[in-house]
Amino acid sequence: MATVAELKAVLKDTLEKRGVLGHLKARIRAEVFNALDDDHEPRPSLSHENLLINELIREYLEFNKYKFTASVLIAESGQPIVPLDRQFLIRELNAFEDSKDNSMDLLKFTVRYTLHEVQDMCSK
Repeated sequence: MATVAELKAVLKDTLEKRGVLGHLKARIRAEVFNALDDDHEPRPSLSHENLLINELIREYLEFNKYKFTASVLIAESGQPIVPLDRQFLIRELNAFEDSKDNSMDLLKFTVRYTLHEVQDMCSK
């Protein structure tokens, strides 16, 4: 007969393999944050610039399958639950046509483009 410790280990392993354990941990973190968040202290308004920055971070997190981290970002930042459209972000950031390629998140594209521009400026 299996011991309680063995049953716990099997249960934990099963939940991890199904991806449920990470989701539960993230959900608990978000709920703890919400419980600790002081409703009496108003959250600073989300500026247009911060909205775009947060959205770049969210897109990066979701692109790289950091769904749980993204859910905490949304809860903590006050970012709208529905993500902004990628094409809208490209237009708002005045990003280049290459960034329409969905094989890379926009934050990574921005960093690569910036590094490339800096290297070009340094080589002149």
